[in-house]
Amino acid sequence: MPDRLDVLTGSCMQIPCSFDIPDQNKYTFNSTIPTSGVWIKENPYFGGRPDSVIFNSSKIVNIYQGKITGKMSQKNCTTVFFNVTTSYTNRYFFRIESQPFRATDPDKSVDIVVRDLPSSPILTVSGEVKEGTSVSFNCSAVAPCPEHPPELTWTLPTQFTTENQLQENPDQTKSVLSTVTFTPSYLHREKNITCTAVYPVGASNKTAEHNMMLNVSFSPKDTSASISPADPVSVGSCVNLTCSSTANPPVTTFTWFKISGGNLTQVASGLSYTLNVTIGDGGLYFCEARNSHGCGKSKEVQLAIKGKTGT
Repeated sequence: MPDRLDVLTGSCMQIPCSFDIPDQNKYTFNSTIPTSGVWIKENPYFGGRPDSVIFNSSKIVNIYQGKITGKMSQKNCTTVFFNVTTSYTNRYFFRIESQPFRATDPDKSVDIVVRDLPSSPILTVSGEVKEGTSVSFNCSAVAPCPEHPPELTWTLPTQFTTENQLQENPDQTKSVLSTVTFTPSYLHREKNITCTAVYPVGASNKTAEHNMMLNVSFSPKDTSASISPADPVSVGSCVNLTCSSTANPPVTTFTWFKISGGNLTQVASGLSYTLNVTIGDGGLYFCEARNSHGCGKSKEVQLAIKGKTGT
């Protein structure tokens, strides 16, 4: 059985359980004879402590309401308990009683932790979240009561498709897994994605959620060039060109180009470009911003010359 189970008050809990008989005792165990399953809390040694025996499948009335759903003849002792309360929080041991074999495993127990509120679902992403490329997010929520598993819902800033399934974990407990697939845009950067788990408990629901901020990788966007001063300038004056852009990861290189007489010339690199104006500097300029995902190009700005020095 698992080492620990986290369960909700008012709900049920399923304890995955199986057993085997040591070789030296196998001759005393007969699977054709009805075998009872017994759950003991806190301590495997219940002599003188009858209240520690909280369930015995051979009895009609027990301290805990439940049933063994596994087939004991096949050494499956999976058990479900109903209407769990916080007082159920404890350590539990399993015992089998047959004729003539009776035994408790004192070295294996399960810790039951009962809470009023469910734990948050686990939200993970497979791969890089990149603009224009389909990506999948996985949300997993424990299902301690598989008969009434949680319902998982998503909140995203765009259209999406989902796929839900009840799955078995390595320790044989159950979880609900929901996968959402969508194609992110750079406009989704720093937007939240939320997975909400809704657990039905009696006539009401209990909810828990997990939020994650989208870290979308994208090529440079909104690239623009500015010139200061913007008005026509005199030869010999100082002009500053500045490039700006939004990108993730950040822009690694800025490159400046000049268009003059139909010719394109690379003139500088860097976020800004400062020049002392000569008569040949007039023309159109634009910048290009680049990161590992691509590049973005600004619109042209015009450097206008109004006269030579002294005019």
